[in-house]
Amino acid sequence: MPTRGTTNANRLRRADRWLVNSPRVRAALESAAEPVIVDLGYGRLPVTTLELAARLRAVRPDIRVVGLEIDPQRVVPSVDGVEFGVGGFELAGLHPVLVRAFNVLRQYPEDAVDQAWAQMRARLAPGGLILDGTCDELGRRCCWVLLDRDGPVSLTLACDPRHIERPSDLAERLPKVLIHHNVPGQPIHTLLSSADRAWAASAGHSVFGPRDRWRAMLTELRTAGLPIAAQRRNARDAVLTVPWSTVAPHVS
Repeated sequence: MPTRGTTNANRLRRADRWLVNSPRVRAALESAAEPVIVDLGYGRLPVTTLELAARLRAVRPDIRVVGLEIDPQRVVPSVDGVEFGVGGFELAGLHPVLVRAFNVLRQYPEDAVDQAWAQMRARLAPGGLILDGTCDELGRRCCWVLLDRDGPVSLTLACDPRHIERPSDLAERLPKVLIHHNVPGQPIHTLLSSADRAWAASAGHSVFGPRDRWRAMLTELRTAGLPIAAQRRNARDAVLTVPWSTVAPHVS
């Protein structure tokens, strides 16, 4: 299924910065014998694929970046060493160490997610990873799942905290596998509700700016026992990452 094709420069900057600074992603890139990166479903224009290539080359300059689109009319000639071709979840026969699939599965039914994930996971190189995510048109609200060959690893929420009233505003950008499970009794709803309470409790930090308030919220959540991943002290983005086990849907 072709994506809508909405492409804005820097739309995926938060996910890209997270990739560049993730110890696990960096280790995968640095150790790969053939560092192939696939950007799946880049849209009408390949601008975000070129941005991804530029950012990841700071980690490993010899990466091979391939943008794939299911719509042949969107395939363009190579640009700045980045290749483009036709392909879907089979990844055009490539064995990438990293796949970025943003705003792709959101357009599919939920029951198609497992099969799509399985197809991509089967094509990964050893140690390979997948980022399945969703974001708004300006990249201010983003959510993504990190997967390896065995399945989902973590969920990350990322935003510009100046443009939210509360963390649960990100619910509209949850990946397809979670968005319909944001109801009472489900783990993702519990996480977002806990984040909202911690955000409210951290209101006093607003005087220092929304990013400081976000960091205070993370501290509140950790104190409450939630396994929030550590964030870089100088991080530009407001990020919350938890293990997949914290948010995996309860399926009856």
